[in-house]
Amino acid sequence: MDICSVAEVVLEPNVPVLVPTGLSVEIPPGYECQLRPRSGLALKQAITLPNSPATIDPGYRGEIRVILLNLGKQSYTVKKGDRIAQMVIAKYEAVEWLEGDLAGSERGAGGFGSSGR
Repeated sequence: MDICSVAEVVLEPNVPVLVPTGLSVEIPPGYECQLRPRSGLALKQAITLPNSPATIDPGYRGEIRVILLNLGKQSYTVKKGDRIAQMVIAKYEAVEWLEGDLAGSERGAGGFGSSGR
């Protein structure tokens, strides 16, 4: 779903800003909200979410505020009611970490670019 701003906010180049949405949610256990950039804002105005995807966990009860970053060269004004992000509700699995030795693999500890072509 699209998330909108409830305030007018000026985004100066390269300065992250918290933009209020007026939206609070109660997310069921086992689910999270993910906030993502809007492709049109990214392409046309160079506006993005620097922590994308942003995660809102089920225990959070405050207002959802979106961190926006202007990667352009000129200031950009977000107007009240502008769509500023997209939100996805996603199921996740909780895991329990165990300390131990890892099983071997063909790739091993090979890092970036080591998986072949």
